[in-house]
Amino acid sequence: MPENNKLAEPSDSDSSLRTDRLLLREYQPSDAPVIERLLNDRQIASNTWSIDYPYPKGKAAKWIESQNALRLTGDAYAFAICVTDEGFAPYLIGALGLEINKGDHSAEIGYWIGRKYWNQGYCTEACRPLLDFAFERLGLRRVTSRHLARNPASGRVLEKLGFKREGLRRKHARKWGVFEDVVVYGLLAEDERPRATRA
Repeated sequence: MPENNKLAEPSDSDSSLRTDRLLLREYQPSDAPVIERLLNDRQIASNTWSIDYPYPKGKAAKWIESQNALRLTGDAYAFAICVTDEGFAPYLIGALGLEINKGDHSAEIGYWIGRKYWNQGYCTEACRPLLDFAFERLGLRRVTSRHLARNPASGRVLEKLGFKREGLRRKHARKWGVFEDVVVYGLLAEDERPRATRA
C-alpha cells in the first residue's frame, strides 16, 4: 500500500501494458472510427447496459476525450486493446478499463471485444496485466466487475482471472426496456490469481 494511505500515481512512462499478443495503450483521437465500427454491433450492445445500438456517430471521439481527462486525475484508466501480429502494425480490437474509487482503494473493471475477435482468449489475456497494474502499481485493495446474468461468457472470463462470484442483483439493470439480473464478482489484492499470459 502506498504511504499515507494514498493510491499510487503512475508516471506517463507507465501508460502502456503488454502481453505475448497484445498492446494495451491509451486512446488516440484516430481510434474513434475504429471504435464506432466495432461497437455498431447489436450483439455487443445487447450484452452491456452502457453501449447504445446503433452506436451514435461522434460518440467515440467524445468518450476518448473524457477517458483521457479521467486518466489525468487518476479517476479512471482506459486502455485500447491492440493485437500485435508479427508483420502488422498493432490494431485495435476492444477496450478495457478501471473506474477508480479512491476512498475505498477499489475499482470496477470493464471490457468489450469486437465480435470478430471473440473466443480467442484476448479478453482474459488483456485483463491480467491490468490487474497487475491495479494491485501492484496503483495499490488498490479490491477490484470488482459485473455482467448481465444472460451473458455467462463474461463471468467465465472473470473466473479465469481469479474473481469470486459474490452475488446476484435481481432486476438491477434496465436494458432496452427490460430489467435484467446482474452477477457481481470481486477480487482482492491478496487473492490468488492465475499468471498464464493466455486464456
